[in-house]
Amino acid sequence: MTLNPLTIKKIKRFKSIKRGYVSFIILCFMIFVSLFAEFFVNNRAAIVYYNGNLFFPTYGNMKSGTSFGLDYDYETDYRELSRRFKAEKNGNWILMPVVPFNAYENDLRNDAYPPFPPSLQDKHYLGTDIIGRDMVARLIYGFRIAILFSLVLLLVNYTIGISIGCAMGFFGGKFDLFFQRIIEVWSNVPFLYVVIIISSIVVPNFFMLILIMTFFGWIGMTWTMRTITYKEKAREYSLAAQALGASNFRIIFKHIIPNTVSIIVTFAPFSVSGGIVSLTSLDYLGFGLPPPTPSWGELLQQGWSNMDAYWIVGSVIVAMTVTLITVTFIGEAVREAFDPKLHTTFE
Repeated sequence: MTLNPLTIKKIKRFKSIKRGYVSFIILCFMIFVSLFAEFFVNNRAAIVYYNGNLFFPTYGNMKSGTSFGLDYDYETDYRELSRRFKAEKNGNWILMPVVPFNAYENDLRNDAYPPFPPSLQDKHYLGTDIIGRDMVARLIYGFRIAILFSLVLLLVNYTIGISIGCAMGFFGGKFDLFFQRIIEVWSNVPFLYVVIIISSIVVPNFFMLILIMTFFGWIGMTWTMRTITYKEKAREYSLAAQALGASNFRIIFKHIIPNTVSIIVTFAPFSVSGGIVSLTSLDYLGFGLPPPTPSWGELLQQGWSNMDAYWIVGSVIVAMTVTLITVTFIGEAVREAFDPKLHTTFE
C-alpha cells in the first residue's frame, strides 16, 4: 500500500521535529516494555534448563516444585531455584527477568518492616512500597494499565464525539438544537460526585471507569467536530459531492471526516495525557481501580502518607513527569506537522 504524497510530507515534517520524534520513540519503547512486562519484571523465570529440557514458565502453565526436583506441589519459587542451581553446579540453569518480582508479591523480612529502600543486592532497584511490593514492578504494570486505559478511553470518546459532532454540524436544524440542549445539561453534571456515588455502591473496575469517563469525555470532541463540520460542509468539494448525488453517509465519512483528520490527530496526544492524569487522580483519591491493582495514584497516596520513604513518591513523580512530557512533545510535533494552514486535502 502506497501512502498519499501529502501524508508522506506530514510524516517527514513530524520526523524533522526532533523533540517530538525522540519523545515518540521513547513512548513507544515504554509501551513495548509495559506490554511485555512479564519478560522483564516477573517472579516467574523466562527460561529454565533442567535435565536437558527447556521450560518457558512466563506465559505457560504453572510449574510445581516437583517439576524441578523440589519437594512441594505448589508453584515453583524461581528465585530460590536459581540459587539452588548455582550451588549445585550440575549444568542446570535459569534465566530470570531483570526484576525478579511481580507487581502483587510481598517481599517481607524477619528483621524489618517495609517499605524497604532501594537495594541492588535485593534487586529492589527502586525499593518497595509500604507492604513490601517492588516499586519497579508497580510502576511498569501501573503504566501499562494507565496507557491502555487512556487509549481505550480515547477510542470510545472519539468514536462517540466524532459521530455525534459530525451529525450535528451536517444536519443542523432541530437535530443540532436537540443535542445542544442535551450537552448543555450533561456538561453541568458534576463528574466527581457521580464517581463518588457509584464507588460507594459498587467497586469500580477497568471497564466501569471507562464507561463513567465516557459519559463525560465525549462532549469536548463533539463541540469541536460540530464546528469543523459546519465549516467543511460549505466548501466546494462537499457541495460538489452533494450535486453529484452522493449520500449523506458518503459525504460525511468519505469527504468531511478525512479532511478533519489533521485536527483529530492533533487533539489525540493531549487526550491520552488527560486520560492518564484522570485515572491517576481517581486512584489517588481512592475512587479508581480497586486494590491490589498496580496504580500510580495509589503509589502517590502511599508516598504522601509516608514522606520518609522518599523513593516511593520520587519514583512516581519522575515516571509521571517523563510520560506527560513525552506525550506533550508528541502532541506539539503532531500539531505542527498536521497544521491545516500548511496542508489541505480537499483540493
